[in-house]
Amino acid sequence: MRRQILDAAWEIARSEGLDGVGMRKLAAAVGMRAPSLYEYFPGKDAIYDAMFAEGNEQLGAAHRALPAPAEVGARRALINSTQAFVEFCSADDARFQLMFQRSVPGWRPSDEAYALAVENLERLDSFLAQCGIEDADSRDIWTAIVTGLASQQVTNDLGGQRWIRLIEQTVDMFLGARGPA
Repeated sequence: MRRQILDAAWEIARSEGLDGVGMRKLAAAVGMRAPSLYEYFPGKDAIYDAMFAEGNEQLGAAHRALPAPAEVGARRALINSTQAFVEFCSADDARFQLMFQRSVPGWRPSDEAYALAVENLERLDSFLAQCGIEDADSRDIWTAIVTGLASQQVTNDLGGQRWIRLIEQTVDMFLGARGPA
């Protein structure tokens, strides 16, 4: 039943926005009354929390599926990683908003759900180090660039290629300015 509730929450978020996920609407979508939802989730924040955790699990799985920099070289690894991230974000704008834009007023992920996001950042740090990018400023610039590409793609050309087509140029620009010596 938890899976059905989460699936319904994602469906509502995708069709009506994250703020459209309400307990009554969610209960109706799974064929129960709103008070019955509390047997599975203590409240709407817990549903957002489960959605956030699920999104981070999916992002981690997508990143783990990529070839290592040692296998393909730093440039190709950065291109592959960026393309996978932008496509991940573009595939589900509600998930992107929940994970990266804090678009639910007053909601913050629990420590447990946020730990999955921290794991993804640690995985990214390790990945960047394997590409020869080890200083904190370069990592911060990299995450700003990549999330910027994803944000532009999701916001301005969802389903298109406008910012995805710029990935190779962006990687080359970054490596030229901040890459390994």
